[in-house]
Amino acid sequence: MTKLFKYLKKSGVAILTILILLALQATTELSLPTYTSNIVNVGIQQSGIENAVIDVIRESEMDKLTTFMDDSDKDKVLDSYKLIDKDSLKDDEFNDYKEKYPAIEDEALYVLNTEDKDRLEELNEILAKPMLIVYNIENSSDNTELKDAMMSQMMGNQQQVQANSAQPQINTGAQQQAQANMNPMAQFMDEDGNFDVFAYLNAIPKESKEEMLSQLDEKFVDLPETMLDQGAISFVKAEYEEIGIDVDALQMNYIFVAGLKMLGITVVSMICAISVGFLASRVGARVSRSLRAMIFKKVMSFSKKEINEFSTASLITRSTNDIQQIQQVIIMMLRMVFLAPFMAVGGIIKALNTNVSMSWIIALGVICVFMIVIVMFTVVMPKFKILQDLVDRLNLVTREILTGLGVIRAFSNEKFEENRFDKANKDLTKVNMFVNRMMSCMMPAMMLIMNLISVLIVWVGSKNVDLGNMQVGDMMAFIQYTMQIVMSFLMISMIAVMVPRAAVSANRIDEVLTTDISIKEADEVQTFDEDKKGLVEFKNVSFKYPDADEEILHDISFTAKPGQTTAFIGSTGSGKSTLINLIPRFYDVTEGQILVDGVDVKKAPIHDLRDRIGYVPQKGILFSGTIESNIKYGNKDASQELVETSARVAQATEFIDTKEDRYQTPISQGGTNVSGGQKQRLSIARAIAKEPEIYIFDDSFSALDFKTDANLRKALKQETGDATVLIVAQRISTILHAEQIVVLDEGKVVGIGNHQELLKNCEVYKEIALSQLSKEELENE
Repeated sequence: MTKLFKYLKKSGVAILTILILLALQATTELSLPTYTSNIVNVGIQQSGIENAVIDVIRESEMDKLTTFMDDSDKDKVLDSYKLIDKDSLKDDEFNDYKEKYPAIEDEALYVLNTEDKDRLEELNEILAKPMLIVYNIENSSDNTELKDAMMSQMMGNQQQVQANSAQPQINTGAQQQAQANMNPMAQFMDEDGNFDVFAYLNAIPKESKEEMLSQLDEKFVDLPETMLDQGAISFVKAEYEEIGIDVDALQMNYIFVAGLKMLGITVVSMICAISVGFLASRVGARVSRSLRAMIFKKVMSFSKKEINEFSTASLITRSTNDIQQIQQVIIMMLRMVFLAPFMAVGGIIKALNTNVSMSWIIALGVICVFMIVIVMFTVVMPKFKILQDLVDRLNLVTREILTGLGVIRAFSNEKFEENRFDKANKDLTKVNMFVNRMMSCMMPAMMLIMNLISVLIVWVGSKNVDLGNMQVGDMMAFIQYTMQIVMSFLMISMIAVMVPRAAVSANRIDEVLTTDISIKEADEVQTFDEDKKGLVEFKNVSFKYPDADEEILHDISFTAKPGQTTAFIGSTGSGKSTLINLIPRFYDVTEGQILVDGVDVKKAPIHDLRDRIGYVPQKGILFSGTIESNIKYGNKDASQELVETSARVAQATEFIDTKEDRYQTPISQGGTNVSGGQKQRLSIARAIAKEPEIYIFDDSFSALDFKTDANLRKALKQETGDATVLIVAQRISTILHAEQIVVLDEGKVVGIGNHQELLKNCEVYKEIALSQLSKEELENE
């Protein structure tokens, strides 16, 4: 599989752009759960108040807060706020503040005057605890624990308090002294008879106050952070209401802004996803196009040896179905696999920042996903190689049946072929059904895991919420992050299941691309000798097919000269077609040499060699197009006059002229709309229009009647002029007037000469001649 990824280099810029877009998409999608959490925690539960850093506070309440701070924290807080009152403001400034904070008319206010993030975080830590204490004191009718702690502190320091001259009314009279001895807290009672904690703390010595605060701090050691934050937020909310700030409007504004941000983030994520899909599709299509072009170019360089090794059906499957598998995997990888790591890593970091104590749930979910993937790999992967082989088999059977449909009907073998196709179809369907069933089981299993994980998070998270260790919004965010993490691994697992099949396809494609070609162009090619133009020489040529045990041709030697016709005849299987296929290097000789224009064909440029040859195969082959395009196939620049001359020499005008569109008459794929004889004559016309040095007719006249054959050979003799003509024939009548006839028998030359010479000197030729013509006919020739 990795071998084919080198073709992605050409799409490097697109892939880099995809990675950037995926990173942006992951960032946006990972931020959405945070906003959801904030809407629940801050927008709903905290009325839009984010933390303990209050924007504005009354002077009296600030004094209460600073009571529970040490000098250092007190200085930091007061330095971050500006004290304003109606006397220090101009009329227009006062009116502006009064509109925002109505309480300024009755009391001075502290207004936050810093936007430094580090300072704000520090203020949040400093203010949270005092706010919780003050809120509990102000909103609890019975501060029993706090009162008891302070009573114990006061009883232990009573004498010190009495000695404090700064404390008025403690030593002013015997009655008051007696009352203080009986109830030392009485002097700190307000008008309603409630204990004034703040008056007490301001009255006691500094050392006693610090000890008192130390005892209070111990009560907050085990207090969950969420409860501390909630208490502080409650204080801020109550203070805003006292100042005259519309808390409901503040809440709605926070939710609305957060919603707009989520909408904007979603739009950005959508744009990224669409862009990635577009770019990934282009990259996949480009790679597919490149692979198809490379395979086609490679196959075009194949000799018949390589074609036979792969089979035509398999090469078609590799060029279509296999490349399609590669394309799908590339697109999925660029869209999903590259996104998954961003989502998984980012999701884990976000989830751990939300709540570390439930991280084991994420690990459990990932382990379950991997277990399913391992099972899928073990069961499904071996089937993919079988699947592609069965696709090859089905294509092969289908192609054979469609190609040989006439023969099948002639022998009434339709039922047999139906059963053969049905078996290939059922075998493919069976394996496909197995793979699809396993794949279809994967998604429900994954969804079951995700749902169970969600239930587990709610179960564990609800306990944490109940204990105050976690907020509801954080639990919701944790569920979303966990789902994103599991989905990321699910995406990877889905690709992991697709990759094995694509890997099989990749290996099959790589087999074609890396196949060693048997017909190669020489490293140092030689130029043709124009003085020997059209000369074909066989020198001790022997040949055997690849993987064959015996040679088909043995020590063949002859020379075909320009301006002459050299014919080959022999019994079926004697090697006639094989011999002439060696000239254009459809195969390479095993031993000996073949020289064209004085150059060994192995050392000649392959394109130039074949460009000098006009080849007509035994079976006429036409291409979809028109009659004219087929005739001009070997010579695109052929004039209309040359096209018509070639058709006339090939005896094709008699049926072309009957067509309404004549040379523009359409030819269907494979030439199925013309007869065998017409197809053969158009193939001959195609070779003539090329005007080559060498004509090779591989039993090309067998589909013609005797009259057409005779007329064609007569016209051909006049047209070919100084060209070398090589004819393979089964009929003696076709080659009677050839200047040179080569007789083959079991791959060996048993006679060379003209018709009369061979009748006298070659028994094999005489037997063939007598089997086709009577003795009188032979004598008259």
